[in-house]
Parts: sequence; C-alpha cells; structure tokens
Amino acid sequence: MVADFPEPLFVQSIPGSSRPASVYLAETLDGLYTPYALRTPSDEGEFPFVFLAYGNGGGGVEWLRSRLRTHAYVMDRLLDAGYACAWGRYRTEVELGFHRGGRLVIDRRQGMDLMNRAPLEYEDELAILRHVANHPNVVADRLGHVGVSHAGEMLFKLASQYPGVVRAGVACEPANHEFLDLTPDDTVSVNPQTHLRNIENMKMHDTARVRARVNVPLALERMSTIDIPLLVMGREEDDLQGIFRLSYELLAECGKDATWVTWNHPLHGYIFPVVDSEGQLSVDDVQKHAIEQIIDFLNEHL
Repeated sequence: MVADFPEPLFVQSIPGSSRPASVYLAETLDGLYTPYALRTPSDEGEFPFVFLAYGNGGGGVEWLRSRLRTHAYVMDRLLDAGYACAWGRYRTEVELGFHRGGRLVIDRRQGMDLMNRAPLEYEDELAILRHVANHPNVVADRLGHVGVSHAGEMLFKLASQYPGVVRAGVACEPANHEFLDLTPDDTVSVNPQTHLRNIENMKMHDTARVRARVNVPLALERMSTIDIPLLVMGREEDDLQGIFRLSYELLAECGKDATWVTWNHPLHGYIFPVVDSEGQLSVDDVQKHAIEQIIDFLNEHL
C-alpha cells in the first residue's frame, strides 16, 4: 500500500472466500467520517471499482459488518469479473433535503469551511468515491456505482450535481420521487408527531399517471448535467414501477445514454441476493441473469 493511503480501520473475513474486506473511513465534505468496506480481486494490480449502495443511510460500521455477512454474493461476482467493489454507508436521508437545499456551496470563514447547507447522503458517497480513487489497487478514472431503491435515486443526484465522478451507473428500482419532484397522491400521509411524510404505501405503478404528477421541466433540467451511461432496472410488480420507468424515459428524452430493463421478482433489491439467518444463500436464475446483465453493462463502460 502506498505511504499516503491510510491503513484500514479493520479487516473482516468473508465466509467461504479468501478475499477479505478492508474497512476504511473517508472524510466527508464537512470533516466527519463515513465508512466503506472494500474488497479487491487481488492485493496486486489495479482494478476498476464498483460502489454498492442500498436504501436509506444510517447504521454505520455495524451495518457494514452485517452487510458483508449477508450480501457478499454480488461482491463475489464482481470480484470474479475483475472489479474491486465496496459496500458504503452514509448519513440518513433528509426529507426533501435535495429538492429544497439546492447545490452545496462551500466558502471560507475564519480560516475554515462555511456551507450554505449540510452535506447530504449522496455527498457521503462522493467522499467515498474520492477516497477510494486514491487506493493503489483502484483505477481512479474507472469508478462505477450500483444503487438500489433510495440509493438508485442517490445515483441520479450524484450524477446530476457532481458530473465526472463516476464513469457509469446502475440504478435498480430507483425511488426517484424527490429527484422528479413528484406530487404525491392520497396514498401518502403525514405523521402528525413528526410532520414528515409516510410514503411506504405509495402506488405509482402506471407510468403515464406518474408523468402527470411530476415536474417534467425540472426533472429534465436536473438530468441535463448527467454525463454518464445509466442502466435503469425496474421490477414488474413493484408499486413504484411507473417511477422507475419514467426515470428512464426522461433520460432518453433528453438524449442521455440510458438503457432500460425490467425483471419479475418478489424481492425488492433483487440484484443483491441475501444469506438468511441460517447462513443459506437464496439466489435464483432471475437474480443471476440480472447480475450478469449488470456486469456486461459495466464491462462495456468501465
């Protein structure tokens, strides 16, 4: 390891694998730290890198420990294909923080940084990507991102506001209601104690219905700065399939390099097969083929 790259916080073995995970801390834009768990095909050589993310944030290092135990399958497939990869953890989502907060602006006051708002969860991803780009086993300009659900929306936010950081991205079931400025219907309620929205039961399967409820000009403006190829993956019976599909359609309408595929599977986040509490891996042909499709996409663009 080069002298200026830090030693890992700890190294965690992976059951059934000779390739452990090294957990690092990346400094965030506001000077705190966010963890990620990196695995490489070998200790020798340089490899393109794929960032893996799922859902909302929180949980920190313990979440990573658990994820490495239960969701190593997709990492193993990427390692076999010649990719370094990492699960990352980031701060919790802020309700409409992206929509209302605007772009992060950093100035100086009394010799220290001054910001117009706090960094958001996708900017912790940015910190991890910038950090891992300096790792001696990672090719700095060949970084990819695979995000599921809220993390799929985070990929859209990252690519929109920080172009050039990743070379290609996969957004599986991207919950893009904030990015698209979706006006919810009466399936969304507000918690009277917190005054925050409950969107768990939102029904947005029909693409035309979703299009009628989103701010199309704003969505296209946000997409205009995206400069990477994106693979958008849907799930046939998901209540938010209309959001997933419209995210692709709007990318295509503004001339972006976008590909759409959809699979029928009962698991939300089907591209991340899971080991159950008894240590048994549950993975079927749909998941295998979907992951193969992701690797083919990454091979083409990374």
